[in-house]
Amino acid sequence: MTQRAGIIEPMFQTWRAAIILSLVLVAPAFTANETRKTEAQLQAVQAEIERVRRQVSRDQIERDHLARELREAELSAGDVRASLEELKRERAEHAARRVTLANEKAGHQNALERERIALSGQMRTAYMIGSEEPLKLLLNQKDPARAGRIFAYYNYFGRARADQIGRIAEHVRRIDELEAALESEDRELASLEEQRRSELSRLNQAREKRGAVLASLKNESASRMQNLERLKRQKSGLEKLLRDLKRTIDRFPIDAKDTFARLRGKLSWPVRGRVTARFGDSRAGGVKWDGVMVATDRGADVHAVSNGRVVYADWLPGLGLLAIVDHGEGYLSLYGHNDRLYKAVGERVAAGDSIAAAGDSGGRDRPEVYFEIRKAGRPLDPRPWFKTAQP
Repeated sequence: MTQRAGIIEPMFQTWRAAIILSLVLVAPAFTANETRKTEAQLQAVQAEIERVRRQVSRDQIERDHLARELREAELSAGDVRASLEELKRERAEHAARRVTLANEKAGHQNALERERIALSGQMRTAYMIGSEEPLKLLLNQKDPARAGRIFAYYNYFGRARADQIGRIAEHVRRIDELEAALESEDRELASLEEQRRSELSRLNQAREKRGAVLASLKNESASRMQNLERLKRQKSGLEKLLRDLKRTIDRFPIDAKDTFARLRGKLSWPVRGRVTARFGDSRAGGVKWDGVMVATDRGADVHAVSNGRVVYADWLPGLGLLAIVDHGEGYLSLYGHNDRLYKAVGERVAAGDSIAAAGDSGGRDRPEVYFEIRKAGRPLDPRPWFKTAQP
């Protein structure tokens, strides 16, 4: 029995090693296949949603020239604001670098002044000793030990003067380099300031165009009936977009880490501000709010309320720059009237991620964020989903 056990044990060890080796060899291939599959799925989702986006543009924006002009003006203004933010960041970096260079230059100038003072002291001492004193000591020979010590002092002072002269030369060279660097930073700052003025001019033009379009929209919707028809068209457009997106989402479902339904009463508001319109409030005629409107500061970060995947990120009549996040199991969250969108279609987001900057796109007259929650296309009152009653 012992002999059989001694034979079986090495065989078992060999089989186990073979199994482990096979798993190690297969795992990378499995991971690579999964990665390729995920990338292919993402590309398919993006292509399908891009088709939906183009269809929405054709169906709604192209039929309405004012909506098209408003879209162009607001997208242009959003791009310019993003450019101004980048210029502001660059300018701050260059200004900080200039301060650092100026401080370094001041340090070298102070050190140079100290070295010059020390060198002048050495030169005065050498002048007082006189240039003939070493020769007199050498010829005198009355006290060879004293003469040796003085010669050593002469050598020390000579090396000290040479070192100080070298340090002075190094400080002068470094100051020249810093002056050149400061001149370069000054030129860069002047260029950035010129770009800023140019971008501000573009922004003002976009604002003026947007104002003209909004005035035309108000004139066109002067009557209650015209305004109601426009709201109905915008609502119908959103409903169609969500139906088209649902077909895409159903084909490419996501694996949500948390079941969204369990987060009722646990969500944080997407933005800080003041609620100005509530779910179910009347807008005009029979059109009611399907979400909440939160007044906030322009540029305030808009956060995803939960984990998910961005399935729409574009301009839509009535909602301006709109982001839609799919949370799985038929749940969607919508974020409208943004100034800029930070996430693209197909990108994964986590709860609390910044997905947009608040604005007034879509024809609003002040910075606001519109927020909706939908389940299988049906709007839900968002307020019971939040931890707090107010943002």
